[in-house]
Amino acid sequence: MTPEEKAREKIDAQLDACGWKVQDKEQVNLQAARGVAVREVATKKGEADYVLFADGKAIGTVEAKPAGWTLRGVEEQSGKYATGMHAGFPAWRTPLPFCYESTGVETHFTNRLDPDARSREVFTFHRPETLIEWVQQDAQVRAKLRELPPLITDALWPAQIVAVQNLEKSLAANKPRALIQMANRAAVRRRV
Repeated sequence: MTPEEKAREKIDAQLDACGWKVQDKEQVNLQAARGVAVREVATKKGEADYVLFADGKAIGTVEAKPAGWTLRGVEEQSGKYATGMHAGFPAWRTPLPFCYESTGVETHFTNRLDPDARSREVFTFHRPETLIEWVQQDAQVRAKLRELPPLITDALWPAQIVAVQNLEKSLAANKPRALIQMANRAAVRRRV
C-alpha cells in the first residue's frame, strides 16, 4: 500500500466517523446519506480526491496527501478544484465554499465564505449538517466579528472599555488570537 493509499484509508475512516458516506465515483448515490464524499471526481481543473455532497449538492472538496506532507500551500490546489466544478453540477454555491486538505493525521480547513479566507488546522472534518448550516448563513462568524454591536460601557472601568474595544478591533482585523489581562474589581478592592 502506497503512503497516499494509507492516508486515504485514514481519511475515509474520519469522513465516515463525521457522518459522510464515502463512495467511489462509479457507484454514486447522493441520496445514500445526508453527507456523501465521492472519491476522484473530475473537475475542469483536474481530479479532486474527494468532493463532498450535502443533501445531494456539492459543498466542498478534500485534497489528500500522504502522511508527513506539509499542508501549507495545498489549499491552493483544493481551492482550484472548488472553482472548477462543471456547469450543471448540483452545488450549494459556486465556487464550492469549503475546502479541506488532509494527510489522515493532520487536516486543514478553509471556509471560502469568510472575509480574507485562509486555511487553518482543525481536529477533523465537519459534519454535513454543520456545513449546510454555514452555507445558508447570511454572514460567517469572521464577517460578523467585523460588525459587533456597540459596547455597553455602563459599570465598566475605563481600562476595561479600552481593553474590550482593542479586542474588538483585533477580531475585526481577522486577528483571532488575543489576550486581555487585568485585575477584577474584587482584587483591586482587596489591595486598597
